[in-house]
Amino acid sequence: MPPATPPIALTIAGSDSGGGAGIQADLKTFHAREVHGLSVIAAITSQNTRGVTAVHTVPLKHIRSQIDAVFDDFPIGAVKTGMLGSASVTRLVAKEMSTRQPAWLVVDPVMISTSGARLLDEDAVEAMVEELIPLADILTPNLPEAEALLGRKLRSPKDYDKAGELLLELGATAVLLKGGHASEREVVDRYYDAKGTMELRHPRLAIEGHGTGCTLASAIAAELARGHAPRSAVRRAVGYVHRALARSYRPGGGPVHVLGH
Repeated sequence: MPPATPPIALTIAGSDSGGGAGIQADLKTFHAREVHGLSVIAAITSQNTRGVTAVHTVPLKHIRSQIDAVFDDFPIGAVKTGMLGSASVTRLVAKEMSTRQPAWLVVDPVMISTSGARLLDEDAVEAMVEELIPLADILTPNLPEAEALLGRKLRSPKDYDKAGELLLELGATAVLLKGGHASEREVVDRYYDAKGTMELRHPRLAIEGHGTGCTLASAIAAELARGHAPRSAVRRAVGYVHRALARSYRPGGGPVHVLGH
């Protein structure tokens, strides 16, 4: 008897030559979560654990052809978007997702790398807010990304809850507001949907993660592809990333986390 077809998930994001974030982190995460990973490369970065030195956006026709190729051949269970780079790419991906209507869409609004390099053009934020986020089943901003999307500062847990409400008003079905950039002693990730708020708390680890946002969003997509409901998928993914960070190692000159179970 042939082996059963595994669940399948797709990442549409940028390539990280250092292997710690982007497409590479997404595919490692899919594999670790026992999901077959597909990829559409929207941008190519020259990047290592210390920073991003160059970004090349893939031409639109080649992004579209990659999307056509994977959707024409695979039963895709979930899609995750990450670094898209420009307004034109963001609009293209939004149009394709609206047409293809995958069962689940996780949108990670990647704007700035951990090292501070800008990964989304300023004029692309409007395209993301107006065209891509309304299609999202789960939106996964960190605090700086939430501030950029909302145009307001977030300084306290009270601000975070208001931000969750406002982000839902952008059209996403659910929002996971990541707490890694907050000053709270624990890391508190806050999940908002029509049922209310779910808090996920973990001890703050004394390490700096590279690619944690990419890994978390792709882990959520993997769990959705495996059949878990959104809240369960988020809980499982957050726990997975915490364990992976706890086992981190340091190749080269900076931190990369191990994608452990």
